[in-house]
Amino acid sequence: MTISIRPVTTIAECQAIERLQIIIWGTMELDVTPTSLLLILAKEGGIVLLALDGTEPIGFSYSLPGLTPANRLKLVSHQTGVLPAYQSSGVGYQLKLAQREAALARQFDLVTWTFDPLQGRNAYLNLNKLGAVCNTYLRHLYGDMPDALNRGLPSDRFRVDWWIASAHVARRLLAHQTPARTPANSPYPLINPASVLRSGFLTAPSTFDPPHAPFCWLQIPPDFPALKAAAPDLALQWRLHTREVFEAYFGAGYTAVDLGRGDDRNFYLLQKDWQPDN
Repeated sequence: MTISIRPVTTIAECQAIERLQIIIWGTMELDVTPTSLLLILAKEGGIVLLALDGTEPIGFSYSLPGLTPANRLKLVSHQTGVLPAYQSSGVGYQLKLAQREAALARQFDLVTWTFDPLQGRNAYLNLNKLGAVCNTYLRHLYGDMPDALNRGLPSDRFRVDWWIASAHVARRLLAHQTPARTPANSPYPLINPASVLRSGFLTAPSTFDPPHAPFCWLQIPPDFPALKAAAPDLALQWRLHTREVFEAYFGAGYTAVDLGRGDDRNFYLLQKDWQPDN
């Protein structure tokens, strides 16, 4: 496997990204970002990247300039995707590093994007390995989504902040990844201890502890796609439960700064009053 990542410059490369979207998300052609828009982004200030194994396209990322509510310039990373056969092989991580390098060269210091907070694999990449953080929860951001990965649940999302020039990110990237801390090996409280069903799936608690500690853990299912496929009602229960918890804690000044993985659990680490250079 010889992986390379390069900026997109041609119509053929944009067409390859169209095809990748359909395969990765199982979506209809009308729901993909079209070649025409990808080409404009690549030529007019966006960052459009294509990952290849030899000459075969296997992944992509694209982003565009945006503004924060305070009119600060940032880079908005809208999509990053990797073919199923290459997921968990480090290609997504390489795409984000290439995006960071291109963003820094254009003097951006903040990159934002959204992802489903119950997708533990994405959370581990974004928070643990890359050093992004989140204190913004967006309810049903994209409305009802028809693709195979999102169909049937509210499209709630984290909007993460990746302070690409910060000491926090530099430490994470230097270490490549931090040890997978969990409540079992830390003194911090677990907000929402869950029960295990006979099926092996976690069921969310009906209540949770109020904000009170400088750090705390928040539990999510270990494999949310499998949970959605086997027990959609339970998946919805987790969506609504974690929505309530995240909104309460973010509103109280907490930031999600890491994701730890145990044998059969995933845990977000929340920190009170987090700052990029602490």
